[in-house]
Amino acid sequence: MAEYIDVLNEDGVKTGEILTRKEIHQRGLWHRAIVVIIVNENNEILLQQRSANKDKNANLWDISVAGHISAGQDAISAAAREINEEVMIDVEAKVTVTDFRYMFSYRVSQIFTEDYIENQFYDVFILRKNGIRKKHIRMQESEVQAVKFVSLIELEQILQSDEIVKRPPVYEALRDYLYRY
Repeated sequence: MAEYIDVLNEDGVKTGEILTRKEIHQRGLWHRAIVVIIVNENNEILLQQRSANKDKNANLWDISVAGHISAGQDAISAAAREINEEVMIDVEAKVTVTDFRYMFSYRVSQIFTEDYIENQFYDVFILRKNGIRKKHIRMQESEVQAVKFVSLIELEQILQSDEIVKRPPVYEALRDYLYRY
């Protein structure tokens, strides 16, 4: 099933055009996505290992959740949807939109292949939830092949490798956030 996304201009404003995810990336059009950093009460960060069959960054570790905002959807709803799709969290207190804290937005322009150009605005959120452990995570196997919680020190070590998706603004904001707690 095709995923439809709102096309944006270079300033991040919707143009009124809606295209499939594939068309948007083939043509290198601007669009919006979300990133959610999930942190438990021990200040451990949930990382996911992307599936081997992903279009980009296959097999790499990544921040907790990331995904496109569907046409007509707002960022916070997309964040909740992506959590339910990729790393369903099975705990007594369900995740709601009020659990999210908006952090910032940034933009990325990157060419992966001739047919996969990423011109994306990212809205970044933190989801801080007590009691989340690896045993509470149910992965969508087509998206995620493994998950783990890491300390900030462990994350810093992973960031020195080529095993993680490069998201410098996200990791910088995460450091600032965790040092406050």
